[in-house]
Amino acid sequence: MSLLEINDLHVEYERKGQAPVPAVAGVDLGVERGQIVALVGESGCGKSTLARAVVGLLQPKSGSVRFDGDEVRPLANGRRPSAQVRLQMIFQDPYSSLNPRRRVSSQLLDANRLGTGDTAQSAEELLLRVGMPVQAASRYPHEFSGGQRQRIAIARALAADPSLIVADEPVTSLDASSQAQVTNLLASLCREDGMGMLFISHDLALVRHVADVIAVMYLGRVVEIGATEEVWNDPQHPYTRALIAAVPLADGTGRLPETLPGEVPDPARPPAGCRFRPRCPSAFDRCWEEPSLLPASARLVACWLADGDG
Repeated sequence: MSLLEINDLHVEYERKGQAPVPAVAGVDLGVERGQIVALVGESGCGKSTLARAVVGLLQPKSGSVRFDGDEVRPLANGRRPSAQVRLQMIFQDPYSSLNPRRRVSSQLLDANRLGTGDTAQSAEELLLRVGMPVQAASRYPHEFSGGQRQRIAIARALAADPSLIVADEPVTSLDASSQAQVTNLLASLCREDGMGMLFISHDLALVRHVADVIAVMYLGRVVEIGATEEVWNDPQHPYTRALIAAVPLADGTGRLPETLPGEVPDPARPPAGCRFRPRCPSAFDRCWEEPSLLPASARLVACWLADGDG
């Protein structure tokens, strides 16, 4: 049994007087203990919506999310079940996710009291684990840089003794140096503690160095899942190939990144058949029929070109 199991998850946003927007349209995904799974795709493809549904911040229309065997139910006014406190989330913007009026130590100790581990960690111990000085405990979030604030947010998540972390684009708002530091920190903490992590990002080059598995998402659906190096070196779905071709390479060849034409369609009116069909350079007649995720080259791919009959 996987630590995290997402089964046929659908999430919609209601709009007054208009049809609902299906942001997540049937996703199956799992995370094992000690495994880092990266979910990648362009902005607007439903990654953050999926992340919020996984931790109970959004009500799914249908499908299920199970954490350590128990169903994750949407959060209400009551406290989360104690067994699910070990499911933690790190948000994209650390400044808005930290309380600006409270000192760092009090925020870390709040999370510490929710933890399920045998030994509670002090605020100073938590800060040292994420590479912050102990003096930071007595200061306020606004006194730190973006990278430092994200380290504090990671320390707060660790205070609850998590077994799974959902990291929703945790380095997008940081500079390149801080991105590398925070990403490496998250990866090393997962390896040390045996935690699972669902790492949400739009940057394939970044997650290549930390993820065990890459799941590529487009317009509410996962279109390819496989081991990181296999997906990077031999992408099967045209969308995955386009994302990799758009990554700048410092290889001295002078090759410019290739731009994927078009925009992500309106999720309220997805294209008929394969959702990537209007932008796909390899589309053919069968693409008017929607493909399912099927085994292809030791991974799962939703593309008729990867089908032996295609």
